Amino acid sequence: MVPSRDISRLLEIMAALRHPDTGCPWDVEQDFSTIVPYTIEEAYEVADAVERVDMDDLRDELGDLLLQVVFHARMAEEQGEFAFPDVVEAITKKMICRHPHVFGDEAARSAGMAKGMWERIKAEEKAEKRAARLARGLSPEDHGKGFLDGIPHAHPALTRALKLQQKAARVGFDWKEARPILDKIEEEIGELREAMGETDNETGRDKIADEFGDVLFALVNFGRHLGIDAEDALRRTNAKFARRFHHVETALTAEGRTLDDASLDEMEAKWQEAKKGE
Repeated sequence: MVPSRDISRLLEIMAALRHPDTGCPWDVEQDFSTIVPYTIEEAYEVADAVERVDMDDLRDELGDLLLQVVFHARMAEEQGEFAFPDVVEAITKKMICRHPHVFGDEAARSAGMAKGMWERIKAEEKAEKRAARLARGLSPEDHGKGFLDGIPHAHPALTRALKLQQKAARVGFDWKEARPILDKIEEEIGELREAMGETDNETGRDKIADEFGDVLFALVNFGRHLGIDAEDALRRTNAKFARRFHHVETALTAEGRTLDDASLDEMEAKWQEAKKGE
C-alpha cells in the first residue's frame, strides 16, 4: 500500500483498517459514537490551523478531518446503510439545489439569490427527508417538530446557544439592543450568588450549575448583539491565557526555578510582565 492523491486509496486504507481479521484492532472495535469525539476534535484542529495561518498544518488537519468522514462512511457501508460515494452525491446534490442562481437556468441566474429562497430550498429539503424517513418506516422527524429542534445538539454549547438565539430572533424573540442585556447578566449573576448561598447538597449544586449556565447564555446573547461570537472569543482568550502562562513558566525557568517553586504572588508578577509585553 503506497500513498496516493486519489481518494480511492484512502477508501482502500480504511477498508483494510476495518477488516475484521487482518485490520487494526483499535479501528475494528470503533463505532459511530466512539469516533464522534475525534471528528469534533479534528474540526477544531482545522480551525486552529486557520487561525495560526499555518498552511502545512491546515493541509494535514484537513486530511485528518477527511479521514473522519471516510471512517463514518465505511462503518455505514458495513451496516448496509450507505457508502462514501453516497456522501459525495448527497452534498453535491445539496449544493446544486441550494444555488439555483449559480447552477440553475438562465432565469434563476439572472434573478440572483432572492430573499427567502435559501430558507424555501431548505424547507423543501426537509420535506424530502421526512418523506424518505417515512418510506423507510422511521419517524418523520430527526430532531422533533419544534421551531428550534433543527439545531443540532452536537454543536459546542456556546455555538448552539448562539444558533438558538439567532433563530429565535428571526421571529422577533430578541432584545432590541445590547445595553439592556447587561442588566439581565447582572440579574443572572445575582441569582447565581443566591444559589451559592443555599445548602451544599446535590440539589444545591444542580441549582448553581443551572444559574451558571444562565449567566453563560446571557453572555452569549450580549456578545451576539455586539457582533462577537462567544465561541471564537473564548478560543482567543484561551490562547491568550496559554501564551501568558507560558511566559510565566519560561521566566521562572530562566531563573533556574519551576512552577512548583514559585508562590502565587511571584507567578502573578510575571503574569503582569507578560500582559504588559503584549
